[in-house]
Amino acid sequence: MAATLRIQSDWSRALSRDEGEAWLSCRSPGKPTLYGSVTRRGLHSDGVPDIAASEGFVVGEVTKKSILISCPHENVSTKFLAPYTSFCRIHQKSITCLDISSGGGLGVSTSTDGTMKIWQAANGEIRRLLEGHVYDVNCCRFFPSGLVVLSGGMDAQLKIWSAEDASCVVTFKGHKGGILDTAIVDRGRNVLSCSRDGTARLWDCGKSACLGVLADCGSPVNGIAVGTADSSLNLGTPEKPPSEREVGTEGKILLLAREDKKLQGVGLQSRQPVFLFIGSDAFNCCTFLSSTYILAGTQDGNIYQLDVRNTTAPIQVIHRSGAPVLSLLPYRDGFIASQGN
Repeated sequence: MAATLRIQSDWSRALSRDEGEAWLSCRSPGKPTLYGSVTRRGLHSDGVPDIAASEGFVVGEVTKKSILISCPHENVSTKFLAPYTSFCRIHQKSITCLDISSGGGLGVSTSTDGTMKIWQAANGEIRRLLEGHVYDVNCCRFFPSGLVVLSGGMDAQLKIWSAEDASCVVTFKGHKGGILDTAIVDRGRNVLSCSRDGTARLWDCGKSACLGVLADCGSPVNGIAVGTADSSLNLGTPEKPPSEREVGTEGKILLLAREDKKLQGVGLQSRQPVFLFIGSDAFNCCTFLSSTYILAGTQDGNIYQLDVRNTTAPIQVIHRSGAPVLSLLPYRDGFIASQGN
């Protein structure tokens, strides 16, 4: 496993003043962690900070928004990027989930402070407070239109909200445990949810009804993702014709990130199992990179890349730290991962 170089999360703020200091660490599996620091000594004539590192670390290229640091002893270097902007007043406690509308104008987020809010993505100004769930709200996402929000909570309810006036237009009931993740099929006539009760369900938004239980895993389902399957993949055949209320489920595969260390693929329309992969720990999240390649993250810090056509062995296993992998997002030719550290 490669060494991991870290800098404290608020380093850009710590280095925004002269003699500001941020802490460094370099961890290589099986070896003692190396600790150090970087200090701002002032400004160059072009306005770029003058940054120096403690023994064992080397500062490379520095700009107003990034800093390149290396640890020669472990032959590792990392470029750290400062936030483009920060919104500190939307929530009072940790953010548990967030999404940005398709047009980029609005954000929606949930927090351990018990709130779910819609805000302007440009300046963080709060636009709406979405109230109606009992207990914590675990997940939220915009529909493709950017005008409607889907949320799931520990009250086992799935809700659809108007982003324009904060009204709750639909509530789905049927799960027996807290809802942990959601997904939207195509333009959103159907939506998906997974729960602590071990099931994943398909819902019809127009009739506010459950169209079926897609999987009953006997273990909490922590995350789901839906994507178009590779044409060579056998998704199975439905036992009975699908409801006319099902829209866009054909040719789709549903990924289930399960608490019992299993990552499962299910034909969305057929409800038939496609593959079952066993990982090193509970799976927390999953996503599609393409119709062929998928990613899934575990509680013990592993990120598995798999080919859905052959899940016997992963293409690669990425392990940057032992902290839980909490979310995964495809980005350009790679992906973004968040971890619990």
